[in-house]
Amino acid sequence: MKQEAKPFVKWVGGKTQLLDEIRKYYPSQVDKYCEPFVGGGAVLFDVLAKCHPNDVLINDINPELINTYNQIKRNCNGLIDTLAELQEKYWSSSLEENKALYLEKRERFNSLKVNGNKKENLEKGALFIFLNKTCFNGLFRVNSKGLFNVPFNNAKKPLLCDAENLKACSRLLKKVKMSVGNYSQCKDFIDSKTFVYLDPPYRPLTETAAFTSYNENGFGDKEQIELAKFIKAISRRKALVVTSNSDPKNVREDDNFFDKLYQKFSIKRVSASRMINSNAKKRGAINELLISNVAGLF
Repeated sequence: MKQEAKPFVKWVGGKTQLLDEIRKYYPSQVDKYCEPFVGGGAVLFDVLAKCHPNDVLINDINPELINTYNQIKRNCNGLIDTLAELQEKYWSSSLEENKALYLEKRERFNSLKVNGNKKENLEKGALFIFLNKTCFNGLFRVNSKGLFNVPFNNAKKPLLCDAENLKACSRLLKKVKMSVGNYSQCKDFIDSKTFVYLDPPYRPLTETAAFTSYNENGFGDKEQIELAKFIKAISRRKALVVTSNSDPKNVREDDNFFDKLYQKFSIKRVSASRMINSNAKKRGAINELLISNVAGLF
């Protein structure tokens, strides 16, 4: 039996734990599928494996993430070879040596990010996975200059090269179209036959919760409102749309930001665990929102 594909990186807001809830929204037949904020791809790989759509577009504003998807799709064996070499070196070295290796590879990744050419995309994809597995809490965070700046996590023997999973991901990605940029560029792809899942940057529950940036641009309330306009526009095209977000009522019961923004939509509150937090005591169950036009109101 072939291995079932799962996300190849740890990603903030990853949806693996919510798949059972999200699956309830899958249509009986999926001809076209689109993810404008693909992230770690938990829903993507689930839809590809279970629904077998004929036409798929994934997008993300993070070019290094999309490059890694593309390398898994096109150059999986080369990626595995590069990661296997890194893993062998890492596993046979001391913690001090591995910290130095991490800093060296982080600097190399940032150099490729800024100055690299297409011939180095395979190396950049391998370093993206390497850094994700060896950085603090699996975060992807960049500074105002767009440089990856997460510290080392002191892991002893992380699985840097999950060859079977990478092969499983590659098989599913063979016919998937990929793009880099703002979610709005997916609009032309989406029509009445399209199932769309959107997992945007979540609205912070508190001011201090917005501690990190996954690209050089922020995603505040203004951007959430613009996203809602996009979702309403593709809903008018009769696409089936599901989107996730944080539930402000975890902190303030009178915060109706999303309830007002999506007042014509179906809004379901589901329990999720906060897996990535620097304070272990704050990793626990909270509500998240699943918002959908499944009721056919548009």
